[in-house]
Amino acid sequence: MAVNVDPVEKKPLYHFLPGSSAFSIACAGCNFRCGFCQNWQISQANFINQNPGQDFTAGKVVKLAKQNNCEAIAYTYTEPTIYFEFAFETMKLARDAGLRNIFVTNGYMSKEAIALLKPYLDAANVDLKFFKESSYQRICAAKLQPVLDSIRLLHDIGVWVEITTLIIPGENDTPEELGGIAEFISTLDKNIPWHVSRFHPDYKFDNYPSTPERTLKLAYDLGKAQGLNYIYAGNIHGWGQDTLCSQCGKVIIKREGFDIAESRLAGNKCVFCQAALPGVFNLK
Repeated sequence: MAVNVDPVEKKPLYHFLPGSSAFSIACAGCNFRCGFCQNWQISQANFINQNPGQDFTAGKVVKLAKQNNCEAIAYTYTEPTIYFEFAFETMKLARDAGLRNIFVTNGYMSKEAIALLKPYLDAANVDLKFFKESSYQRICAAKLQPVLDSIRLLHDIGVWVEITTLIIPGENDTPEELGGIAEFISTLDKNIPWHVSRFHPDYKFDNYPSTPERTLKLAYDLGKAQGLNYIYAGNIHGWGQDTLCSQCGKVIIKREGFDIAESRLAGNKCVFCQAALPGVFNLK
């Protein structure tokens, strides 16, 4: 098992306990086969002759999270449904200990799994990788519709949802596909944050170019055109990380990397116009 203490912004979650730390855990394996995976060393691990890693119990995970002053446990890096039973046991103990639970997921899960998670899952960042069935089948060995269904269901049961799209040149960077994703999110809830992230060559996609900055700006503009209130640019510096008030347009959370440099919130309200910022901002 892999473990680490991360800023919650690294998940990325920008409207869920911003500025806090999450105790991140992962087991090897994934139900997708994405050639562009940036955690492929663990998600696509060959278990033959592999170092078995360190054993953890659910209780030990919760204990370490508390010792490291984390406010949540994040099931991340690989697909958490791969180790669902362990994650589920940990989530129940975490809830009893006053911790929140976060899934960073590809969204490829059944409605029965989501029903089990409902009492314990507080937030999820879901990768919406493509908006074409053919791309999901060809690149991920999966399907699009179950991901869309999971996003809707997680949102409907009250899990705080943010969505990430890694923009890959030549694969999902057309105005039609990016606009389709933005429209889907907007139709569901205009307050769902959309993270558009820059791709860098890795794993089986090491011959692809990095995403041009102009493509991230295109995605940003398409999201705004669909009425999305919160769009963030990932894996790039200089813009796209700050939270702007959807009413007055002023910066209310200023970020430097994954750190909060300045907050202009009073509780969950903009100090300039008192508009409420959607999300979860207090653990208790």
